[in-house]
Amino acid sequence: MDILYLVDRIEAILHAGQKVPFSSKVMVDEHEAMDVLDQMRVVIPEEIKTARRLNQDRERITQQAEAEAARITRAAQERVDAMLQEHDVVQLAQQRAEEILARADAHAEEIRQGADQYALDVLKALEAHMKKTMETVGRGIDTLEESIRQAAEGGRGGSS
Repeated sequence: MDILYLVDRIEAILHAGQKVPFSSKVMVDEHEAMDVLDQMRVVIPEEIKTARRLNQDRERITQQAEAEAARITRAAQERVDAMLQEHDVVQLAQQRAEEILARADAHAEEIRQGADQYALDVLKALEAHMKKTMETVGRGIDTLEESIRQAAEGGRGGSS
């Protein structure tokens, strides 16, 4: 039985009662009114208990929803933090790779310059050695030519 039904019954009892002339009072059937009041004494506490239970359920569900929302928010924040860390790690790795490449390029350039300098030094040394060899060859040629000339002059002068 529901409280609204009982309120409607009280209203019907009051309307069905006899009016006392020259007043706003109404005579009602006492047994019928007491029966409705007894039923209200039973129903109202049950309605209150039900309302309290519904209110507690609503609060529990609200707390669960808030806890779930907080958990989801924390998880999302953790994911964002992880993504930011991953991004930072990737960015740091890229920066480190660029630094390594720059150092490698600089080192390669140093090696190239060193190799070029070494090749230049070897070629200069070879050139100096070849100049000495050419000078020696030139002196050898001059000596042979002088020898040949003297032999030719000596042979001409000796036959005349």
